[in-house]
Amino acid sequence: MEKINIDYIKEKLKNSYDVKYREIETDIGIIFGVFIDDLCDSNFISEYIFNPLIQHKITTVDLEYIKKEVLPANSIGDINSNEEAIDHILSGDLVLIFSFANKSIYCEAKGYVRRSVGEPSTENVVKGPREGFTEAFVDNVSMIRRKIKNSDLKFEPIILGSKSNTVAVICYIEGVAPKKLVDYIRKKVTNIKLEFILDTNYIEEELKNKNTAFDTIGTTEKPDVAASKLLEGKVAIIVDGTPFVITAPYFFVDNFQTPDDYYSNRYFTNISRLIRVFSFFSATLLSGVYLAITTFHFSLIPEEFAVKLSVARAGVPLPTVIELLLMTFFFELLREAGIRLPQLIGQAMSIVGALILGDAAVGAGLASQSTIVIVAISSISSFLVPKLYGALSIWNIIIIVFSSVLGLPGFYIGFFIFISHMAGLESCGYPYLFPLGTLESFKFKDILYRKDLSKISNSIFDRDDYNE
Repeated sequence: MEKINIDYIKEKLKNSYDVKYREIETDIGIIFGVFIDDLCDSNFISEYIFNPLIQHKITTVDLEYIKKEVLPANSIGDINSNEEAIDHILSGDLVLIFSFANKSIYCEAKGYVRRSVGEPSTENVVKGPREGFTEAFVDNVSMIRRKIKNSDLKFEPIILGSKSNTVAVICYIEGVAPKKLVDYIRKKVTNIKLEFILDTNYIEEELKNKNTAFDTIGTTEKPDVAASKLLEGKVAIIVDGTPFVITAPYFFVDNFQTPDDYYSNRYFTNISRLIRVFSFFSATLLSGVYLAITTFHFSLIPEEFAVKLSVARAGVPLPTVIELLLMTFFFELLREAGIRLPQLIGQAMSIVGALILGDAAVGAGLASQSTIVIVAISSISSFLVPKLYGALSIWNIIIIVFSSVLGLPGFYIGFFIFISHMAGLESCGYPYLFPLGTLESFKFKDILYRKDLSKISNSIFDRDDYNE
């Protein structure tokens, strides 16, 4: 065991105003205390560590006696090296260095400012728990512990980032999560070679498919959602400093499931899911179908409707494909502006901007009314499946391009490429479209149609071919 050098610590932590040093003189030598004021609870340190050390007359070099009889702190441990001492100080612990002993110890005294638990803004629910994760990983762990009181619930800590030394926790239920899944994620995460980790996305990029716009790794801000994923047999990753928790694997059908589905009437839930599925296809395919029919297959349109379309497009000099791409681009601008502006201003700007933009585009002859309606329906439909928004925006444009070249045959080609692309994706070694390729054994329990909770409250991996 390496003897801790106080001069080494002072050199490493020099020019840091919040690093505090305290010397306590005893009959047999000096005890040095080192901690960071911003990360520690100063009152706790004074009352439960420094005060007992001063009140007791230290006459022994036996640190085990000091840990058991003198210090009332809950968490105390040995330090084996100078670098380990630095890590504990930077993590919010108090390090005690004894000039009369070869060993040093640390006492947990974390007391940094934390955001209170509140309702997450990205996952609103009508009915169900309202609490959301915070940036402090210890709070997030405790919220999951409260949901799942099971001795098989495991939390494996990992230090990531050679310079940031960020704490991450791999969470799973032993015996429920497949061993090969846990091993796969553990290996991937521990092999991350980055200098700093500031958010879950640094880990997501190592786990998910690289060449796709679809998210093959899930995230959530709600403890109840994370707990349900763990009980299904999935793995969660908690990263210190962010309220988003990773859940893996993440399947295509997960995009259509919301927390409300399990807290509300299941018949209304099933109707809502069908609407989301319809919105998914509408956001992806509607613009391509409209373009193909109005450009190459006008004879498929009923005569009365075709006349109205012709009249609406009479004053528009641009081809339909340019109309669609231009209006899609304008709606994307409005969406991005609505997100980046302050919430109250952003909402008002998005609504007013869309109304003004649509009316002005028709009046200026840049687009026909029918094109604006199609683009508006596609954009609104994508909002019903927000986790797929990025992928749908990209594939919508790809299918528009195919349709503009070959008409309906081009649309079919683009659609088949779209489906083939999704079918070729994987999430942590599992097919992204699981369980759509195993309908016979899955029996429609919780895909589009949600059955009684008593029949779906089990692990999704209760299948021999996924537990090998």
